[in-house]
Amino acid sequence: MGTNTAAAGAAPPQAATDGHLTGFGTKPYRSYVLSALLVVYILNFLDRGLLGIVSEPVMNELKITDGQFGLLTGIGFALFYSVVGIPLAHVSESKNRVWIMTICIALWSAATAASGLAAEIDLGFVTLSGFVVLLICRVMVGVGEAGCTPPANSIIADYYPPARRSTALGYYAMGVTMGTLSANLIGGPVADAYGWRVAFMVIGVAGIVVAAIFRLTVKEPPRGYSDPPGAVRPKKARFVDTLGELTSKPSFWTMAAGATLAAFCGYGIVTFQTSFLIRTHGVSLTEATLLFNVPSALAASVSVFLTGWIAEKVVKRRPNAIAWLPALGLIACVPFYLVGFSAENKWVALAGICTGAALKYGYIAAQYTIGQGVVGIRSRATATAILLFIINLLGYGAGPPFIGYLSEILFNMQANAEGFADLARASCKGDALAGLAEVQQAFCRSADAKALQNSLLITSVLYALPAIFFLLCVKTLQKDLVAK
Repeated sequence: MGTNTAAAGAAPPQAATDGHLTGFGTKPYRSYVLSALLVVYILNFLDRGLLGIVSEPVMNELKITDGQFGLLTGIGFALFYSVVGIPLAHVSESKNRVWIMTICIALWSAATAASGLAAEIDLGFVTLSGFVVLLICRVMVGVGEAGCTPPANSIIADYYPPARRSTALGYYAMGVTMGTLSANLIGGPVADAYGWRVAFMVIGVAGIVVAAIFRLTVKEPPRGYSDPPGAVRPKKARFVDTLGELTSKPSFWTMAAGATLAAFCGYGIVTFQTSFLIRTHGVSLTEATLLFNVPSALAASVSVFLTGWIAEKVVKRRPNAIAWLPALGLIACVPFYLVGFSAENKWVALAGICTGAALKYGYIAAQYTIGQGVVGIRSRATATAILLFIINLLGYGAGPPFIGYLSEILFNMQANAEGFADLARASCKGDALAGLAEVQQAFCRSADAKALQNSLLITSVLYALPAIFFLLCVKTLQKDLVAK
């Protein structure tokens, strides 16, 4: 993350009241801190997304079905991430946010490394399957990652004045897609060359190093430093105070509904996209990650940043752009995803998937800008945690299981229709497949791919729903905003 030290970023001798014009610290150091936070957020989604990248070898080795895998990547992670996130965010309203983030980075990185050791464990009185062991590791990853985004958003708000925050938060929000990109760049080739277990261990150890560098080089900013002089600075906001403040902000709830529905579709699709490419187009893990997932993640990263940047540039003439720009993108992505997931030619599929990703991801910049923009100084981290609680529990928690179990239902329907009702889907995984008759193997390969493909097509259509809520947000946004 660079060689800058905290001392290099010490605030210049300016009056605190000038902070709302310049931000905290020198301009180069602000840029460093923002980039450091971006690296942490990239690591957050790299560790989170790696399991989806190595989905096929993990499912084949541990005999995990699509439905079980949806639980691993969905509610198994999201439940604890969501529940722990709110108390951690509340603590970060008054405690050192840099220390909180450092501890959490180290925790989730250690849990990621431990995921590479997942295997059946016999405890004498009970035997834990590889699926259960991996589920426990993913729960711990979720607990650690809960301490990343809320304090990071709060730190950014103290480093950058209101006029610069949508660009800063848009830049930070690129961590979602750049983390997915990094998981593909690193996870796919490493897993292909050395196995999926090594991929988890390498990335986990790297995260512990990042935690140490982050603690040594990032300075905790004074709270409220970059807000206007007249901004109210209460000593501490209780959780109920923040919740009470949000109840009078309809913009927050309509935006949260839109972001949750978008996350429901997005997390589900990202989780199973690699499996789709391998099953439907017959590509290798490295080809799926480097030729398909990396370009689509790059396109998505540009979309996140551009949404925040465009909204900032047109804010004087179009003050609600941060809400309606994502709505347009979410509507426009649907036909491209339908082409991407139905095309027989893999290059046509690539074009559709990349274009869909480039159009839809602007909502991430909007969710952070609006989420922390409608509350006061001492409530930003808690408001962000409440937002993430909703998005992750209902979006991330339900999206992958929805696709996974929909795939199970469609597979069973096809099995019943073609006379294979007694064929369990787990029999189509790994070494078990070789033990089936040739006609059963042929059915498994075809139905396994088709069931997942149709699940992704159905989910793609649902992207039109979150656009409605972002458009509704436009009606009340200016009335609700605190930081303008």
